[in-house]
Amino acid sequence: MSQESNETIPVELSPGSAEANSPSEGRAWGVAIAGWLVPGLGHALQRMWGRALAVFLTVGILVVAGASMRGNLFTSNVNDAFDTLGYLADLGTGSFYFLARSLEHDGADVSRSGGDYATRFLATAGVLNLLAALHAYEAARGRKA
Repeated sequence: MSQESNETIPVELSPGSAEANSPSEGRAWGVAIAGWLVPGLGHALQRMWGRALAVFLTVGILVVAGASMRGNLFTSNVNDAFDTLGYLADLGTGSFYFLARSLEHDGADVSRSGGDYATRFLATAGVLNLLAALHAYEAARGRKA
């Protein structure tokens, strides 16, 4: 006599399976892109108001401070790997990148320590926003709270 077990065996989803490409996955990508374009929007779409406000204010303050202190805002004209990383970090601020570009009338001034710190503020704002967009993506998929 054999005994049958009612245990369920966990099944991993392959990237090409129908369940892995469900509408919730598409929504999660939409939330992540919205969170990248407008800092905090990904969390706001999920009604995480405190996180949304914290991300928006933190990224916004870092961008305005960095731009007003005349930090170096990298462009797509790259000379080496560090310029590429700087550009990607700055572009991480989404639409705030263009705000910083519009505030940069006189160009960067990294000849003094304030301009050097300002460059770090701008890069930090971009990396923070990318991390927040990743968190919003994971929360939309149900992996984070």
